[in-house]
Amino acid sequence: MPLRVIPDKRRTTIKDIAPCGMNCRICYATMREKKEHCPGCRGGDSDKTKSCILCRIRKCYRIKRNAKYCYSCDIYPCSRLKQLDVRYQKNYGMSMIENLNHIQHAGIREFVRSENERWICTACGKKLCVHRVDCPSCGHSWR
Repeated sequence: MPLRVIPDKRRTTIKDIAPCGMNCRICYATMREKKEHCPGCRGGDSDKTKSCILCRIRKCYRIKRNAKYCYSCDIYPCSRLKQLDVRYQKNYGMSMIENLNHIQHAGIREFVRSENERWICTACGKKLCVHRVDCPSCGHSWR
């Protein structure tokens, strides 16, 4: 059964970028067709999916202690991040490590600006979902 998502009109902001470099605003969990949407990795746990709550990167003590993003860690990129990166590159055509390198070198504001441009459907102008091959608004295949 395909993921059921609703169009998201909100723009990505700095707080929507997870420690691993994921733009939570383009994740199916924040766009899912339920009354309550996931608030993203930096939000509370009440409406998160189980996989987000259990995420080992989000729960990493180094992140909780002093690093906003994984690139600040002395073991960056760790094996957990590398595994996530491989999975996302293979399944969704997106790299967490490339995202983090972009943030590290260009800054978070520039990364957010580029994400707001990158994840827009060329057919209808609405936000795309990284976990889907088609636009949740118009059905246009973008991948």
